[in-house]
Amino acid sequence: MQLIISHTTTYTYESPITSALQQVRLTPRDTPQQKVLDWAITVENGAAQLEFSDHHDNFTKLVSAEQGASEIRITASGTVETNDTAGVLGKVYGTAPLWLYKHTTPRTDPGKNIRRLAKSVDTSGETLSSLHALSAEILSLVPYETGKTFSGTTAEFALANGHGVCQDHAQIFVAACRYAGLPARYVSGYLMMNDRVDQDASHAWAEAWLDDLGWVGFDVSNGIAPDERYVRLACGLDSKDAGPISGIRRGAGSESMIVSLQVQQ
Repeated sequence: MQLIISHTTTYTYESPITSALQQVRLTPRDTPQQKVLDWAITVENGAAQLEFSDHHDNFTKLVSAEQGASEIRITASGTVETNDTAGVLGKVYGTAPLWLYKHTTPRTDPGKNIRRLAKSVDTSGETLSSLHALSAEILSLVPYETGKTFSGTTAEFALANGHGVCQDHAQIFVAACRYAGLPARYVSGYLMMNDRVDQDASHAWAEAWLDDLGWVGFDVSNGIAPDERYVRLACGLDSKDAGPISGIRRGAGSESMIVSLQVQQ
């Protein structure tokens, strides 16, 4: 399947800024699940300063805003050919060792609720089946609901309060896997919806490492393994590591952000 993607993020500042620097993780890489046919990132009122692969092997651009700008617009667009591997990315190794993905972070620190949830993970026999069951259990305990969590919400908070979106589902999943002793990571990317082209945000899911299969994906929010409708962008220990754009700015006043995203065949 060929997916055509256009993703624009616009930051508007109440007062002209002194400076702003953004890490942009919006460039997909070729994997066993996808092949990038063409891709470009454009910046209005700013410029790309350099590009590099981070420690999670995410292709990253460092983008600065023009001094005195009141708006900066970053657009990523292109075409990606995808295929269905039943969620199995495989034994793909980056620069980071597997043991790194057993480490917790402030957003994935396991409290009593996640520790209880992790007890259902079978690490000695039917691990894959138990992870699918874990995914279903998370969705039953934390139904998809917007407006109840925010970018910095922890996995334990979302689970305890029973509300969340894809970011929360993925972080709960990786937190439970790590507590059970499995390497797991957060993944950001795109999902082509069957009922719409325009979307409000990018998507997120999780991957766990199984010794016989390698990395395997789980989209908790939709209760499925990532298939040919998915495009993988970045991964990390949590949503902060793998977020499409993150950065800092200097200047008075507030900031607002608008995302425009279209994913279609």
